[in-house]
Amino acid sequence: MFELIALLQIYSDYMKSFKENMSDFIESGLIIDIEVGLGPAGELRFPSYPQSQGWEFPGIGEFQCYDKYLKAEFKAAAAKAGHAEWELPDDAGSYNDVPESTEFFKSNGTYLTEKGKFFLTWYSNKLLIHGDQILEEATKAFQGCNVTIAIKVSGIHWWYKSESHAAELTAGYYNLQDRDGYRPIARMLTRHHAILNFTCLEMRDSEQSSDAKSAPQELVQQVLSGGWREKIEVAGENALPRYDAAAYNQMILNARPNGVNKNGPPKLSMYGITYLRLSDELLQKSNFAIFKKFVLKMHADQDYVEDPNQYNHVIIPLKPSGPKIPLEKILEATKPIPPFPWDSETDMKVDG
Repeated sequence: MFELIALLQIYSDYMKSFKENMSDFIESGLIIDIEVGLGPAGELRFPSYPQSQGWEFPGIGEFQCYDKYLKAEFKAAAAKAGHAEWELPDDAGSYNDVPESTEFFKSNGTYLTEKGKFFLTWYSNKLLIHGDQILEEATKAFQGCNVTIAIKVSGIHWWYKSESHAAELTAGYYNLQDRDGYRPIARMLTRHHAILNFTCLEMRDSEQSSDAKSAPQELVQQVLSGGWREKIEVAGENALPRYDAAAYNQMILNARPNGVNKNGPPKLSMYGITYLRLSDELLQKSNFAIFKKFVLKMHADQDYVEDPNQYNHVIIPLKPSGPKIPLEKILEATKPIPPFPWDSETDMKVDG
């Protein structure tokens, strides 16, 4: 416990130092969003699929809870629940396995047992608690600054169409057909007035290998819908470098799933999109011409506005975190609710 408190204090000091050293940029309005890193690649997840350890797509990854501290925590939690005999899973396979090759993730596998459900709840709750603690320190550090804070959630789209959603589970997203693993994250964020930033916006199911049972479109729809249902802002980015109209149109569709409302703001719309990334290939004449059309469509074909403030969000001083939300209340958001409908076509398409 002392080590965790010390690490939390170090991160808190780092954020305060960042604010002090970047104060000129914050006060001038140049920095208006601060994405708080919460794990690998800055994402709120466990490092379940590290390429440095030999992981290759579409491996299911591995649970990250086998050090002596987490082993002790799990044993204590299991004993408190009346199951002192329970141990951490030893049947979940290795980084590059597929779900059906493991006892834990196969059809009717361990993940569906009482012990499996207890473990997965405990494991995913550790991630929620971690994010909540860090964001509380972030709001303390940046309180009063004209910024919003955001977090990034990983787009683990492989094995989404499998029953066990194995790759999501090892990363800490306890997401199944009958359990929403992302809306609890959104509910936790409501306390901190934070934005949920997601990825995979450019991906379509038809472009993915059927072997990996990927479903990026459904995953994006689920995550963004969960954020909107919890009444928080959602943002996003593309995962891979793309320069074609099909990818841009998919991003526009996700940014405004129900199109442009000529009588007011769209019913559903993202807070913002980060395009990854500026490169020599993007700046090639044909690619850049399509990109300019994408930017125009993202602004709903608005005419040029000289004042850049007209395009920006109204940023108010960051408020302190609200009252702590009981974990039981956060977990009520695991109840699955159908996502909002996405129109099959956008009324602001980019021509290729």
